[in-house]
Amino acid sequence: MPKQNQPALRIGKLPDLTPVKLSVTLDPDIHQMLEDYARIYGESYGEAVKPAELVPSMIAGFLATDNGFKRARKALKTTVKT
Repeated sequence: MPKQNQPALRIGKLPDLTPVKLSVTLDPDIHQMLEDYARIYGESYGEAVKPAELVPSMIAGFLATDNGFKRARKALKTTVKT
């Protein structure tokens, strides 16, 4: 639960995860935003995380709310089954 006066973040507290190496290339501005998000996350939940640990939840949240992707993926699965 976020501390008082802390922003409500889109992702909740991360579950216990087994670390996985992630290698991506980011623009400097995006990297800074990810660093800032990790810092705010740490201040909100009292637990420091590395920016890369946030990426899977961010991607999962993005994909879960992308209705175009969900429709296309459902159609893709239907096409593959036939």
